[in-house]
Amino acid sequence: MRMHLVLGATLTPPFPEHLESAVVGMGCFWGAERLFWRQPGVFTTAAGYAGGHTPSPSYEEVCTGRSGHAEVVLVVFDPQTTSYGALLTLFWESHDPTQGMRQGNDIGSQYRSCLYPRTPGQWTAALETRDRYDKILGRAGFEPITTEIAEAPAFHYAEAYHQQYLARNPGGYCGLAGTGVRCPGA
Repeated sequence: MRMHLVLGATLTPPFPEHLESAVVGMGCFWGAERLFWRQPGVFTTAAGYAGGHTPSPSYEEVCTGRSGHAEVVLVVFDPQTTSYGALLTLFWESHDPTQGMRQGNDIGSQYRSCLYPRTPGQWTAALETRDRYDKILGRAGFEPITTEIAEAPAFHYAEAYHQQYLARNPGGYCGLAGTGVRCPGA
């Protein structure tokens, strides 16, 4: 059983029954994972791949762009301490969801902005916050949001050296950059 380097929790199921999970993609998964593991109420996080068409993607395969997978983060959280809505606010504000198949200097389909809701409530919240934030971003001069919101596909854990990468390499690359535009609470 692999353990989270920062949180000390297991990286893999089974998780305690009262917890919920979310899968988000916001460019390179290193910085996104660190962003979420720092949040109160988050039990564990894991870097991985989702949204593609190959059965067992590797980092090398995902980087070619031919597998269709995005670099994503699994966030397992306690809904009694934090909400999916709070995680969505963090998601929207911490990257630029208008950039299509890129985030800053990271270019390719693996770096796309994506949300993979896992429950009907997550679907509703994802769509509602996207629509509200899209209007706010438009008024601030940004292009429309391009975030992919799709049924939760299989989550594939990334290789061990990607897990909690920025905890082991504090000076490592993090390309996360928000728009500077606040997102209304979800």
